[in-house]
Amino acid sequence: MRKFLLFSLLMAVTAISAWSATDGVAYERVNGIGIKNLWIQDRVHTPELWGNQPYCNTYARTAVMHDGYIYIARSNANTVIQGTDTLLQSVVYKLNAANGELVKELPLTLDGAIYGGAVLSSNTVGVDNFGHLYIAPYTSEVAAESPIYLLDGETGELELVATLEKGDVLARCDYMDVMGDLTREQAECNIMTVGTSSEVIYRWHADQGSDFEGGFEGDPYLAILDFYPETVTQWGYGPIVKMILGEDEDTRYSGDLFYVDGFTTAPIMYDVTGTLVDNFENVDPAFWPMDVGANGVCEFTLDGRNFIAYVIAQYTGVDEATMVNKACQVNICELGEGPALAGMQRYWMVPDELGAMSDGGTRIQSMNIEYGTDAQGNEEITLFIFKCYNGMAVYKIGTGVTGDEPGPGLQGDVNNDGEVNIADINALIDLILTGGSIPTADVNGDSEVNIADVNAVIDIILNS
Repeated sequence: MRKFLLFSLLMAVTAISAWSATDGVAYERVNGIGIKNLWIQDRVHTPELWGNQPYCNTYARTAVMHDGYIYIARSNANTVIQGTDTLLQSVVYKLNAANGELVKELPLTLDGAIYGGAVLSSNTVGVDNFGHLYIAPYTSEVAAESPIYLLDGETGELELVATLEKGDVLARCDYMDVMGDLTREQAECNIMTVGTSSEVIYRWHADQGSDFEGGFEGDPYLAILDFYPETVTQWGYGPIVKMILGEDEDTRYSGDLFYVDGFTTAPIMYDVTGTLVDNFENVDPAFWPMDVGANGVCEFTLDGRNFIAYVIAQYTGVDEATMVNKACQVNICELGEGPALAGMQRYWMVPDELGAMSDGGTRIQSMNIEYGTDAQGNEEITLFIFKCYNGMAVYKIGTGVTGDEPGPGLQGDVNNDGEVNIADINALIDLILTGGSIPTADVNGDSEVNIADVNAVIDIILNS
């Protein structure tokens, strides 16, 4: 009977087990807030699974989480033959945000025709504050305009929102950020990007119901004069901009404050006049990025507190005190009074590692959050992290989040969710198939992770 149950369980979970690994780290609760890794898919924890996915590619540079799904954009992913023409088509991969499983591929089209072909035609995928997905391409230093498109998350159809003029000063632009409503039906909209290897930032603004115009008193560009460190005079490669939500309804989507993270700097906060508002000058050196070449920052609020998540290393960061690789990791910190970067308190550094493989210099590490509540009505957020060519992970953070705190744990609770059930068998089989290992996986205590541990979990389930 037990052999039959084991066979049935294995057959039931084999198809989905590869999508269930966690980082296996026991994170301390800090100031009453817990964090838990829901799943991870990367070069460290699931190397074979990650390496075989179509989005493990240096042209799959950005990703975003929205409404239960993850969207990963890969420029020129498919080769399509039409008559005598060979066309390159960009693709967005749609994944289940609950477990990372690939749901469908969305080949991109525009006005019924294949979309792609141009260099990095789908370099940015994102979502505005009203749930509209968008795609924006890289534009070169000779391109006078930057187009941006709405993305249909079911069909892959694109719709041109606007062709944004750069004005008299042209610079290469890699990644875009949007705040408000791209359709301008429910709110204003602001769009920003940063000139690579320049001191220029671009901004376009549209009131609700209106068209876009230059966002700096009518001009689309502004030259930044103040940097930190002060020896820096321009952004480096692949810089990113991230606008900050306003504190009241009148300024909610104005984007008057924003971060720029630019390869040569840690994140710097500016206002819409280009004035430097905050930087890392008075931040504890222990919290400084170890590798400023990695670009990525995200702010959020939780339990009445202000937080920032920012990338501390790309694929070469090493903590010299411990000699531990910190590649592709993110600091999650509560901001200081103000809120300000000075006086910030680090809560966690996640994950333990995504990977340390060069992605060819994309620089960006995508992050975004979604707000929600748990079953008890406690506010919580879901944090999504994606690093091109190295991996991705999803974390739950909140006062009601439990299960990963350090301690003896529950025997058989491989995924650290406080229960022993089929999900732990999934996690074990994934580790066995991919050659991975985490401390909770050695269920029977024989210093190996194999089918004997699966049997041990089944024994626990059957005898509980």
